[in-house]
Amino acid sequence: MAEAVQVQLKKGVLELCVLALLSRQDSYAYEIASRLAEGIDMGEGTIYPLMRRMQTDGLVDTYLVESSSGPSRKYFKLTEAGKQSFTAQKAEWAAFSRAVEAILGETK
Repeated sequence: MAEAVQVQLKKGVLELCVLALLSRQDSYAYEIASRLAEGIDMGEGTIYPLMRRMQTDGLVDTYLVESSSGPSRKYFKLTEAGKQSFTAQKAEWAAFSRAVEAILGETK
């Protein structure tokens, strides 16, 4: 039961976390997946469908970068809509987490 709750909580903030990472610097999907795996223990298989959806939704664009150690890498960068979505989602998250913390604090 606890594991299912944890999975749902992670899925709920996954897009926000990706937007946050891309707001700092452009990145490729494997690098994003690695950061999410170490930060919130999110599996690599989750990131690729999310990145495709975010591209379809116009939140990210892609470009190729040549690699000396193999094929070109597809990098993701935030679009203007992605930057606006990040700002809005970050504000929503802050308000939501404050409300949850207040409720949790009441249960002492």
